[in-house]
Order: sequence, then structure tokens, then C-alpha cells
Amino acid sequence: MSWETVLNQAVLVSLLAGTLRLSTPIVFAAIGEILTERAGILNLGVEGIMLMGAFAGFWGAFHTGNLWVGTLLGMAVGALMAFLMAFFSVTLRVDQVISGMGIYFLGLGLSSFLYRITFGIRISPPTVEGFQDLPIPLLNRIPVLGPILFQHNALVYLAILLVPLSVLVLYRTTFGLQVRAAGENPRAADTLGVNVNLIRYLCVVLGGVLVGLGGVVLSVAHLRMFWENMTVGRGFIAIAIVYFGKWHPYRTFAGALLFGGAYALQVWLQAMNAPVPHQLLLMFPYLLTVAVLAVVAREAKGPTALGVPFRRGEY
Repeated sequence: MSWETVLNQAVLVSLLAGTLRLSTPIVFAAIGEILTERAGILNLGVEGIMLMGAFAGFWGAFHTGNLWVGTLLGMAVGALMAFLMAFFSVTLRVDQVISGMGIYFLGLGLSSFLYRITFGIRISPPTVEGFQDLPIPLLNRIPVLGPILFQHNALVYLAILLVPLSVLVLYRTTFGLQVRAAGENPRAADTLGVNVNLIRYLCVVLGGVLVGLGGVVLSVAHLRMFWENMTVGRGFIAIAIVYFGKWHPYRTFAGALLFGGAYALQVWLQAMNAPVPHQLLLMFPYLLTVAVLAVVAREAKGPTALGVPFRRGEY
């Protein structure tokens, strides 16, 4: 494999388009986690919620034949899992690290259990048709940029639109101000009439909707099938990216592209039979995660009340 091959324009365009596509599930999960943590709740159960979203989305799409029904079902299951997280962390005030890990293990085990009892163990796993690409007229013909940005399925476009929308909501609306107040100084927010626990419930559930959608992208849009533990750590990577992006959607989107690029590069190198052990290539995105965390961990400073339960008169 020569440098001429690596720097070929068609290869670079394919890699960049793949970067955007493979970063999509992480974008949904990371934006959902930003909303959750901005309100003061640390949800470490993202991986489990993604798995349940992936299973429910695939199950719904397979049995109804409608991809959007499957997508909505995956989002609804994500909301349900997140509501359970909110109940433990907001109402029962359970340690959020413990409750988050409990949600993760619940999603891991339940998604595998439900898949086996509904589909059984087959030699050839069931598949769905999957979302087709929707090239945007005229824009998709722009040289280089067209294939990179404007020849994707609807969920990729939705992820791109979600980033500025989340900035608008967090920094330009009263609701966003209340969310940030609940995560920074819940006592002051409470004295100003903000229902802190209600805001936290809403943010955790809305975050779960987005995380569940991230799982749907994997099973219904990318792979068009479901298998046990198919997220392989993307939920934890999404949490790491939130720290990398310092809880801001734009910087977090940049981090998601970085990891999406790592996935795209390792897939391309395997396809090209690069003289590197494939096990090492598979580890590349995770090694990048560790490296990034080692660099940003000292500087990362989240919302002041992140992980701190709130009850009126006690905090």
C-alpha cells in the first residue's frame, strides 16, 4: 500500500464520508449525555441504553416492516431506561455511579435475553432493509463536498442538525438556562422558582431518547441487524467525548468526528489488507479514547453539582 493510494482523492472522500456516518451514533449519545450532565446527573448507563435502543429499534423495524416505527420504538425504550435512571438518582438519590452501572448491566443482559427469546439462535441472523441514502439535490453534485456531506441517510442529517439545535436550546432558551442552573447551583435555582428535580427528570429522559436513537442508528441504519453487545463500548466512548468536548455540543461534535474517523480508518485499513494485525486495528478507537482521556482529564471541569443529589432544604 503506497502513499499515492492513501492520498488518492477518492479514498480521502470515502474516508471522510465514512467518518461522518460512523460518528452519527456517538453524536446522538454524546449530545444526550451533555443534556443529562448539564442538569447535574451523571448517567454511566449510556452503553446499556444504547443496546436496548438498538434491540428495540431492530425488533420494531423487523416485525412491522417500517423503519420509522422501529426508530420511534428504540427512542421510547431509551426514554424508559433513562426514566429508571432518573428514578434511582433523583427520587431515591442512589449513588449515580452505582445506578448508572446498574442501568448498563440491565441493558446488556436484557437486550441479549430479549433477542434470544424473540429470534432464537440462528445460523444466519435476521436483517432489515435499513435506511437508504437520501442525496440532497444539487448539493450532492458539489465536487468533493457533495459525496462527503450530502449523500447520507436521514439519521445522519438529523445528527448534524441536532448539534446547533442543542446549542440553541442550552444557551438561548429559558429551559436551557434552567438546565444549566440545575447542574451548576441547584439551590440558587430552587430559590428562583426552578423545579430542579423536574428539570433533571426531563433532561435524563430526553437524553435517553437521544441515546436510544444512537443505538437505533447502529442496528437499523448501519449494520441492519442486531447482535449481543453490538455497541462494543460506543456508549462509554460517548461519555469520554463529553469530557473531551467540555460539555459543549460543538466541541463534542468535533470529538465524535475524531472517533468516527478512527473507526473509518481502521475499517479501511482492514479492507486494504494493511500489514498491521487486525486485532490492533480494532483497538485503535479505544486506544485513542484512553489517550484523549489522559490528556483532557486534568482540565475537564464539569457542572459544579454534577453527581450531587438535590432535595429542597438539604443542599
